[in-house]
Amino acid sequence: MTENALRGPASVRAGVAHGQGKMKRLAMASSVGTTLEWYDFTIYNLMAALVFNAIFFPSFDPLTGTILAFSTYAVGYVSRPLGGFVFGHLGDRLGRKFVLVTTLVIMGASTGLMGMLPTYATWGVWAPIALVALRFVQGVALGGEWAGAVLLSMEHGKPDQRGRNASFTQIGPSCGTLIGTGFIAAVSAWLAPEEFQAWGWRVPFIASVALVSFGLWLRRGVEETPVFREMEQKRETARTPIKEVLGAYWRQLLIAGGSRIGSDVLYALVVVFSLTYVTSVLHLSRPMALGATMLGSALNAVAVPLFGHLSDKVGRRPVYLAGAVLGMAWAFVFFVLMDQAHPVAICAAVAGGLLVHAMMYGPQAAFVAEQFPGRVRYAGASLAYTLAGILGGGFAPLIIASVFKSWQSTLAISVYVTLALVVTAVAVLAARETGKSPLQR
Repeated sequence: MTENALRGPASVRAGVAHGQGKMKRLAMASSVGTTLEWYDFTIYNLMAALVFNAIFFPSFDPLTGTILAFSTYAVGYVSRPLGGFVFGHLGDRLGRKFVLVTTLVIMGASTGLMGMLPTYATWGVWAPIALVALRFVQGVALGGEWAGAVLLSMEHGKPDQRGRNASFTQIGPSCGTLIGTGFIAAVSAWLAPEEFQAWGWRVPFIASVALVSFGLWLRRGVEETPVFREMEQKRETARTPIKEVLGAYWRQLLIAGGSRIGSDVLYALVVVFSLTYVTSVLHLSRPMALGATMLGSALNAVAVPLFGHLSDKVGRRPVYLAGAVLGMAWAFVFFVLMDQAHPVAICAAVAGGLLVHAMMYGPQAAFVAEQFPGRVRYAGASLAYTLAGILGGGFAPLIIASVFKSWQSTLAISVYVTLALVVTAVAVLAARETGKSPLQR
């Protein structure tokens, strides 16, 4: 008789329920960090588009001030590789869980301090300098967070569900964007524009403390992953994981990094630049622009795990490539819809773009992590994520805003987004299919 038969139906059901409960907690622990990170990044992005040009860069015209605000946004991406190097090393040496708790605390502290910063009117040039410094620290923490969150759920789960399990981390950006956008919309509706610019913008930053507390409670109750425990018991952990990745797995690093660039640029267009375009170019209301972002983010949050699950069934590459090709088309359709200047068309432009983004983002976490063996998986995934982030999402809002200011045309923006997606398509085509293969030990 089997062990399950000896235990009886009630014991089997209890074991299944325990396993499902454990996976739910893992899913929440995996996604809460990226939810916090993208909540932080979203409120920064929106404030950069709405008020930072006036309160931190008031000596410039509005569009130039916005470009400077987006430049500080880029700092959060430039600093990510430092986090990838430091925490990637620690994640493969000391464990996934240790790094995940540390990065969460750093993220929450830097965001809360942003909400307490004096403005340019009070501190002068030191105000934007402090903003950049906190943004740098925020980026360092995020650079070490993503890979650990992915591995937490992927290395614990079933082998044939890696795409779905790893995608729990990818839900975080949409959830964070949804919460951050909704919070700012609520504060904007509650306060007069003058009050929002004077002090209301601080509220969403300080409120991030609640997410940090919840995330710490979740992660403290999660065990270290079986993969790392096994390597630790067998003394197979890498002594210098960063060096090993750069020396032995540089091709996988290029593939994993290249796969991220197009999705990041598309996201920057649809979520970050769209707010500036709607309010500053189309001269439509801020609540309408925020509503479109919230609708698209909700759709993205639902679609990401579905596409992650689909990649478990048909493979990572087919799903990923379909998203890249559709993204190239949407880069042009997006502005056709936006220029209708109608709420329904604008919502369709943002929601459609984020649905296409989900086709890449769903299988992306598993695809990136599966390129590397367990002993250097944290370091490899962290470096791929952070280095690609500079070329992709980090400078994308700045490039898009600068291109639009120079060319006064959306066609050049669409071409830029398309070229970024071509890079992603080439990287995915160069990779082997990993969806059906066992994880490399």
